[in-house]
Amino acid sequence: MLMFNVPYYLIGANAIALHLLQQGIKPGRATKDIDFAIMITSITDFENIVSELEKYGFTKVEAPWTLYHSAYNIVIDLLPFGEIEQNSRVNFNEKFVDLHVLGFKEVLEKPNKIEIEEKITQIPSLPGMVILKLISWSDRPEERGNDLYDILKIIENYFMSNFDEIMDEHYDVLPDEEEEFDQLKIAARVLGRKAAEYIQNSAPVKKRIEETLENNAISPDTSEIARNWAQQKQWDLEYAHVLLENFKMGLFEINNKK
Repeated sequence: MLMFNVPYYLIGANAIALHLLQQGIKPGRATKDIDFAIMITSITDFENIVSELEKYGFTKVEAPWTLYHSAYNIVIDLLPFGEIEQNSRVNFNEKFVDLHVLGFKEVLEKPNKIEIEEKITQIPSLPGMVILKLISWSDRPEERGNDLYDILKIIENYFMSNFDEIMDEHYDVLPDEEEEFDQLKIAARVLGRKAAEYIQNSAPVKKRIEETLENNAISPDTSEIARNWAQQKQWDLEYAHVLLENFKMGLFEINNKK
């Protein structure tokens, strides 16, 4: 994408892994599927980038945004957004009518920059990744269970990787001496506060996130998110639901102050 002077961002599980590796944390889910969000203006621009990648050994697979390199056994998804969008969707052809890119513009407006082998890669913040993962999961919950795994991985590591910020700026969420000190509950609530900034200026993103959380926070028994987390960690369903409620609390308490 550099040769076309196109802004691009590493997203998905590999972006989360880079965040964790910077903190000395080994990522829990390895994947050779690499997701890039690319900011472009037209399908023609997209096709030019694909043609250039084909010169380096990448081949198209069924979905027009997916390419495969047999020598390295790597799959990459090129997910276009920006002026190419129409109502947060990208139209490709009759078979693949649209690709949902809701939230990309909002989350990638302020990316983090990470240096890899003297090259700069732009990735979303961890709260931004939670927003993208929630949207992606809500689009296809039957296929996107890994999104919930990734969100939980972020919650599990967020407290220690952001310890100073939490203590300095979010000390009000810390429990009293008589209350249990639970890092996961604190992390979930602070993540909600930090994620709130990405939904302030987009009614569609705000609506999707709020609907997804509301539908999953009614009760533990009806929460697909809580059930997934409980199964992953062998937790009580109620505890997994409490974590989701803390994230929702953080998100909505910031919204209510706006």
